[in-house]
Amino acid sequence: MEKRLWMKRAAATTVALTMLVPLMAACSKGEKDSSTEKRVLRIGTLYGGKDNEPWSRQQYTDTFEFTHPNIELEIVGAINNDDQRFQTYDPNNQQKQPDTYEELKKMLTGQNPVDVVVIDYSQLKRLVQDNLLQQLDPLIAQDKFDLTDYVPTVLDGIKQVGDNNLYALTPTFSASALFYNKKLFQDAGVTPPTDGMFWPDIVDLARRVSKGEGKDRKFGLSFNRWPGSNGIYDVQNYASTLQLKVWDDKGEKMLVNTPGWENALNVVAGLYKDDIVPDSDDVQKMNEGKEQTGEYNPVDNDWFLSGRVAMTISDFSYVNELTLAKDNAAKIKDFTPVDWDVVTVPQHQEAAGVGGSIYYSQLMGINAKAQNADDAWEFIKFTNSPEVAKLKSRSQYELSSRKSFIKASESTTPFNIAAFYTLKPIPPSSTDTDKVYREKPGIWEAQNAGSEVFTEVVKGTKTAKEALAEWETKGNAVLEKLKTNPNGGDGGGTIDVKPLAEAAGEATSSTDSATVTVEE
Repeated sequence: MEKRLWMKRAAATTVALTMLVPLMAACSKGEKDSSTEKRVLRIGTLYGGKDNEPWSRQQYTDTFEFTHPNIELEIVGAINNDDQRFQTYDPNNQQKQPDTYEELKKMLTGQNPVDVVVIDYSQLKRLVQDNLLQQLDPLIAQDKFDLTDYVPTVLDGIKQVGDNNLYALTPTFSASALFYNKKLFQDAGVTPPTDGMFWPDIVDLARRVSKGEGKDRKFGLSFNRWPGSNGIYDVQNYASTLQLKVWDDKGEKMLVNTPGWENALNVVAGLYKDDIVPDSDDVQKMNEGKEQTGEYNPVDNDWFLSGRVAMTISDFSYVNELTLAKDNAAKIKDFTPVDWDVVTVPQHQEAAGVGGSIYYSQLMGINAKAQNADDAWEFIKFTNSPEVAKLKSRSQYELSSRKSFIKASESTTPFNIAAFYTLKPIPPSSTDTDKVYREKPGIWEAQNAGSEVFTEVVKGTKTAKEALAEWETKGNAVLEKLKTNPNGGDGGGTIDVKPLAEAAGEATSSTDSATVTVEE
């Protein structure tokens, strides 16, 4: 995660520098602010701190300041990361974690409110419902700000949380697609996947392309690039567009004992049972002997990149990983670059046209109580302009929101890049997952019961229906216990928060998983 963050920040710096030349040309055409009046524009982000502000300026504001010298920009964080970073954990004196949404509201409604706010997609719906953001549609119409070039699914995703109106815009986004290995399909004599396929079709292809035994086994599918962690997370990934929930909005009642969960559990457990999807035993077999020899291969842990899996789901940044591996193939022992392409992620009939989650990385809206609403709109227009879009399109980790500037990396062979933005995004969940995890950090124990019953279904010792009934019972016992002991009591460890969010029905989009540490 640290490495990826560094690369993203380095890329942002490069973009900021290279933008100066074309934007200087734009200024010479009269686009530069000619006013002599000094104004302040306050831009709010969820997290602040000494490390965050320089990155935020590189990402959002440096070029705007260059072309608008009379506007002084202030970056304001709703939560100071520095306060969280250096806290010492004390089990006898636990400090309550800040409510991110409430802190965001304070920043928007306080005595000196921010003008622009940079938010996550999950927060947009609540901000709109609470009338905290200014509708952008009248401003877009007034200035004839052209959005015809915007990716329709990006706009659709923003509109679906605003009663078909726009309350924010983002210059970039990321999304997932289904990557497939052309050679493995060719070797198996199976036609590769195509855009618009449904899960039954992909499952059938995965079964047909799976070949071999032991360490030579070629698997048809992996729900992510690093298989073998936890099967119940694969069930949740499989059913993500159906938005199946593990517990209710308050984290007080389990919701897993349903026909939807039963079907999803049966499908994924069947793939495990038939060795179509690699599990932890397969990972262990592959790693046997390596600890003794000290042998290390930089692509071994990525089962698609190493040619062991025919299909996997990943986001746009994976294109760069595949390209880097190809460019450095000569340095990697016994490595053959993957001949790959992408298609749209599989769909469910019950949610036709809806694909994987889209990550809106730079959603920007205007505070309904903005003190400088005019410059706030100017900032959003500028950030979403064609000039900025052209230079943002150089990113190897995100896609431009304007179709004209979406292109494959120049260092790769052409691929089906439209697969990343053809399907509609998953609607945001009604569950305030952040609040549930914050108020009941021990809720992960209810999730663990699902992992246990999944294994029993794979082994054939329980049916999916029996397993879900057991998960419901065990989970409800945990949730009842959390009413008096929110931290739980089953020991410590490191918990991956991202899969837990998906478990509760929250469409996560960040490419980096967050973790929290639970002490005994």
